[in-house]
Amino acid sequence: MDRRSLLFLLHMFSAIMVHAQRTPKYSNEFLNIGVGARALGMSNTQVSNVNDVTSGYWNPAGLLDIQAPYEFALMHAEYFAGIAKYDYAAFATKVDSSSSLGFSIIRFAIDDIPDTRFLYDANGAINYDNIRFFSAADYAFLLSYARKVRFLDGLKLGANFKVIHRIAGEFANAWGFGLDVGARLDIKKWQLGLMVRDITGTFNAWTHNTELVADIYTQTGNEIPENSTEVTLPKAILGVSRYFAIKSRFGILATADFTTSFDGKRNVLIKSDLASVDPSVAMEIDYLKTAFVRFGAGNVQKVKNFDESTYWTFQPNFGLGVKIKMVTIDYALTDIGDQSESLYSHVFSIKAALSNK
Repeated sequence: MDRRSLLFLLHMFSAIMVHAQRTPKYSNEFLNIGVGARALGMSNTQVSNVNDVTSGYWNPAGLLDIQAPYEFALMHAEYFAGIAKYDYAAFATKVDSSSSLGFSIIRFAIDDIPDTRFLYDANGAINYDNIRFFSAADYAFLLSYARKVRFLDGLKLGANFKVIHRIAGEFANAWGFGLDVGARLDIKKWQLGLMVRDITGTFNAWTHNTELVADIYTQTGNEIPENSTEVTLPKAILGVSRYFAIKSRFGILATADFTTSFDGKRNVLIKSDLASVDPSVAMEIDYLKTAFVRFGAGNVQKVKNFDESTYWTFQPNFGLGVKIKMVTIDYALTDIGDQSESLYSHVFSIKAALSNK
């Protein structure tokens, strides 16, 4: 089987499993990958310290800290030897001295998947010219707004309204809507952040074109899919960070995030029947705020061997960045496997700031 076909089947299987469970643990998982090579190099520990255009994804309250009137960001990444493509674009602007606005687009897709339903012609012979191709793609559109509040000095609030669109060629598609809220609080040298994703639950309504697959599903004994709705449950991320200046040229940003899910036990460091907490830590070392080296670790999991013994794994990440005037170029080396069977991906992103001039 073609690897693209295999990944597509896994993609569809995960969606079906979500429909079958009363508590959908893994709905809209593409929105948990993260955006920006800076963040990916720091194991996604961004909620308390993000201060640029990518705040629209990590914590919309951070949009109030953008330095220029306009900021843009682009990112491209590839996973599974280039089979899966991940793209991100964002724009942010200051509305006035107390508010900011942002817009983000995310696409995660497997393209050029072979559709072999018509591989055999009317005479029963194989005809490769009959193979068609389609894409399984997930899209997210985020409209972000942030505003300072007057009743507490240093407190900033933000929110995302997001639209989800997921397609599996002509076979199925879904539309979904959700809301995120975020907050930032600066206390002396400390920064605190809170991001609650899908605070109202994000609802995806799936529509299946069963007439395209009814015959082949019946012949192979598979259940014909039905239109359904899946819900992404809320998830809270608490972050804390602090910047340490070292003389006049160097600085270190130390940060930690604690992601809490409320859908039962997950394979994370801290877990219970009520909630599970996945911590991550990171460090960013800078030289004159123009050159950056980043390290991060997270995604701690317990893995079971065939002999029933267990061991702990974690996901290490590494990143670099350079700022040249109003342009910042970031790179991240991320590990999506464990240390014994690592699957590293190279991620690049670019940010640009523009003034009114």
